[in-house]
Amino acid sequence: MAARKPAKISAKKRASEPLRDEGEDVALMEPMRISEECDARPALMDLVLDLTKRSASFRASLPKGLAEPLVEFVRSMNCYYSNLIEGHNTHPVDIECAINNDISKNPKKRDLQLEAKAHIEVQRWIDEGGLHGQEMTVEGLLQIHRRFTNHLPGDLRWVENPDSGEKMPLIPGEMRKRDAAVGDHVAISPGALPRFMRRFEERYAGLGTFETILSAGAAHHRLLYIHPFADGNGRVTRLMSYATMLRTLDTGGLWSIARGLARRQDEYKRRLAECDEVRRGDRDGRGHLGEAALVTFTRFFLEVCIDQVTFMEVLMQPKALRERILNWAEEESALGTIPAKGSRVLDAILFRGSLPRAEVASVMNQSDRAGNYVTKALSKHGVITSSGARADWHIAFPAKLAPRLMPGLFPD
Repeated sequence: MAARKPAKISAKKRASEPLRDEGEDVALMEPMRISEECDARPALMDLVLDLTKRSASFRASLPKGLAEPLVEFVRSMNCYYSNLIEGHNTHPVDIECAINNDISKNPKKRDLQLEAKAHIEVQRWIDEGGLHGQEMTVEGLLQIHRRFTNHLPGDLRWVENPDSGEKMPLIPGEMRKRDAAVGDHVAISPGALPRFMRRFEERYAGLGTFETILSAGAAHHRLLYIHPFADGNGRVTRLMSYATMLRTLDTGGLWSIARGLARRQDEYKRRLAECDEVRRGDRDGRGHLGEAALVTFTRFFLEVCIDQVTFMEVLMQPKALRERILNWAEEESALGTIPAKGSRVLDAILFRGSLPRAEVASVMNQSDRAGNYVTKALSKHGVITSSGARADWHIAFPAKLAPRLMPGLFPD
C-alpha cells in the first residue's frame, strides 16, 4: 500500500460527509498468524509450552494469603509501566494515592493520577471477568476503550490533529473518524476500520488455548497496525494482551507483560515498526507483510512474558520475601515507628496467610489493647490491611515500601 499523508478535513465537513474509505483489502494485514509451514513455528511452540509451565508453576507456588495483595499491586505496576510507554511517568506512590482518592491539587499531576486510576479500574474489571473471554472481539475491544476513556478527566478526553492543531473530543468506545499515522506507518482509512476489525476478530477470537498464546504477539501488532481509535490504542492493546494471558494461562493477574515491554521499550517499538514493513521476497511468507518480522516479534513477546513470570516467581519466594518483610519490621522497631512485637504479627500473617483480629493478642502474648496498638501501627504503614473493621488481617504491599519489600519491581 502506497504511503499517503493524513488528509486535513474540517470538523464541519467531517460531520456532514461519510467516513472516507480508501477500499483497502483486509489482506494487507496478512499473515495474521504464524503459518503451519513456517520453519520457526516449532521453536515458538516450545516457548509457548515453557511459558505455560512457568506460569502454572508460579501460581501454584505462591503461599496462601499472598495472591490477593499481589494482584492489587500488579494492577498498579501494570498501569505504571503501560503509561510509562506512552510517556506518562506517574510515580507509583501517586498512583496509590489516586486509588485511595488522595488526588493532587496540581492540575497536571491530578490528570495523570486520574488517568492511572482509570487504567486500574479497567484492569480490575478485566480481572473480575468483565470481558467474558471476548478480549479479541470487536465489542470486547470497544468496551475496553469505552471504560478507560469514560474514567479519564476532561482535559485528557481531547485529541489534537498534529497537522492542523484542531482539537477533537475523544468519544469512549468510538473508532476514529480521521486519518492517522504513527512513525512511518500510515494507518488504514477510517471508513475501512469496521472491515479490518471484523477480520481481526475472525482471525484471533475463538482459537484454542495453545494457538491463542502463540498468536498473542501477532494480535498485539495487528491491532496497533489497524490503529482503531483516535487515542488510547497502546493502552487498549496492552490490556487486550494482559486479558489474553489472564484467560489462556489462568495467571490470576499475578504478573503482567507491561513491565517487560517498558523495560525493553526501544526494542519493543523497533520490533513493532519492523512488522509494519512489506514482505521481503518469496521466502518471507505469502502475505503482504513480512512473516520473518512477525516471527521475530512473536519470539520477543513470548520471551518477555517468560522473563516476567520468572522475575515475579523469584521476587515472591516465601523465604526471601519473609526475610525482607521482617528485616524492615526490625529496623522500624529500632527506630520506634512500630512496636517491638510488630514482626511477630507479620510473621504470623505470612505463615498462616491471614490473622483473625481476635488472635493478634495471643500471637504477641500480650493484651488485646497491646495487640490493637501494634496492628494500628502496621496498618498505618500499609503493610497489613483488612476488608472491614472485623475482618482478618492480610499482608499488603504499599508503593512507598516497594524498594524494600519488592526490589526491582519499579525503577529505583
